[in-house]
Amino acid sequence: MPNPFVQVAAAWLAHPLEMARAWQELSTVAWASGMPAPLAEAAEGDDRFADEAWRTNPYFHGLMQQYLGFTRTLERQVYDTPGVDERDARSAAFWLRHWCNAVAPSNFLFTNPVALRRAFDTAGASLRHGFEEWLRDLLAGDLRMVDRNAFQIGRDLAATPGRVVLRNPIMELIQYTPVQRQVHSVPLVLVPPWINKYYILDLTEQQSMVRHLLAQGFDVFVISWKNPGAALAGLTFEDHLFDGIMAAIDAARAIAGVPQVHAVGYCIGGTALAALMAWLNRHHRSASEIPVTHWTLLASLTDFSKPGDVASFINEESVALLDSLMARQGYLDSQQIGWSFRMLRPNTQVWRYVVHKYLLGEPAPALAPLAWNADGTRQPRATQTFCLRELYQANRLVQPDALEIRGEKLDLGRIRQPLYAVGAVADHITPWRSTYRGAARIGAETRFVLTASGHILGIINPPGANGKQRYWSAPLVPDQDPKDWLAAQTPNPGSWWQDWTEWLAARCGNLRQPSAAAHPDYPWLGEAPGVYVREP
Repeated sequence: MPNPFVQVAAAWLAHPLEMARAWQELSTVAWASGMPAPLAEAAEGDDRFADEAWRTNPYFHGLMQQYLGFTRTLERQVYDTPGVDERDARSAAFWLRHWCNAVAPSNFLFTNPVALRRAFDTAGASLRHGFEEWLRDLLAGDLRMVDRNAFQIGRDLAATPGRVVLRNPIMELIQYTPVQRQVHSVPLVLVPPWINKYYILDLTEQQSMVRHLLAQGFDVFVISWKNPGAALAGLTFEDHLFDGIMAAIDAARAIAGVPQVHAVGYCIGGTALAALMAWLNRHHRSASEIPVTHWTLLASLTDFSKPGDVASFINEESVALLDSLMARQGYLDSQQIGWSFRMLRPNTQVWRYVVHKYLLGEPAPALAPLAWNADGTRQPRATQTFCLRELYQANRLVQPDALEIRGEKLDLGRIRQPLYAVGAVADHITPWRSTYRGAARIGAETRFVLTASGHILGIINPPGANGKQRYWSAPLVPDQDPKDWLAAQTPNPGSWWQDWTEWLAARCGNLRQPSAAAHPDYPWLGEAPGVYVREP
């Protein structure tokens, strides 16, 4: 597949008159400056130019105008390239933005008013501290986003009491200790993404979805995926479905003494759960035989036709390169994955830390979500290749009967179990419009919820966390455009968790006494958070 930049350059060379006009426009923008009639202003939320000096100081104001005007014009011209299709133009513009972000005046000492002021006020101490931070990162071989020494698994993170009730080669299943005298009869089985460790669902005491569900009287189980090494290179997507999710569902049913559970899938865990639900609805003749009575998808894609900026990383050339790398390693390393996600939002995930640590001399912050994010996992070759080729490239899951697993052709439209689906407004990993369109392919009654914030903080959204919380919630209309669905809704203040637990409580059965002893087939193997989550 040709490089998108090569295609864009070739297209402009084939249209010399249009290229001359484009260069004239760029030259005009590049040399214009001055306080009156600004060429461009920083977008709302762009904290690179939040300091007042970018507006009041003629030197810094001119720098900002020239930078924003020039880079925005350049990006628009890439999109306007004659004779290049939208996908290639979008990919070229994505990589162009990386160059534009890298050369922002805020990233350099002598063109950053905050850094200059800090250096003057501290008599140069901020620059010394910044150099020390740079040395620490150099020795660590990474741009450290967080002080991980401030957190310990089992003490500060993943500290909710519970027991490991199942362990197999790819996962542990944790059952949490109830905090109410009675629990709903239908247990919840949480399926986190295997691309990170499970405890994003049980972060701190204040930011734990698990603790919130326990407080509402639910019997909660969660899968803790093993961090695979080269020995598990052959671990497949199918293995995650049956040795992971299905094994967890069967254990929860047996321990709770019920025929069905409520299953919750997050991110790629939700994609896998959707595939399993399609398999179950094809494999079993009646709904009563299906071990999941209703289910939830959290920021999960089933339709990969518009997966967001990550599409710029996924083409035949890049997938072949990754597969070659994984053939040598047996897996994709956590740091390689982490940098891929950072590159989706370089200003907030890369350059913000460069500025604050190296130019301003600030230490890496001690924030629990960042500590979890830095505690990455490896991805086995077979699973990663399947996801890239069959889901992202071919988009087979959403196509009826295009994907076959264990002799059954999958069709999301055959799923009849009620669904609660959640998207997040600022989600750049699973864009909410795509989560909506994917949920619309499910052949079941679906309640769609849109929450403020992004892929992590939109989901880990405990009640009372801040005064800006809001969400939109209503039945999904399959043939309605996501924008039209949103336009018809009124925002609700607070956390969507409140709406969700009301929806669950109405469906998860009568209250029962929780079991006080281990099940004979599922003995207690140790205390939560278990062994696998601690593996580096």
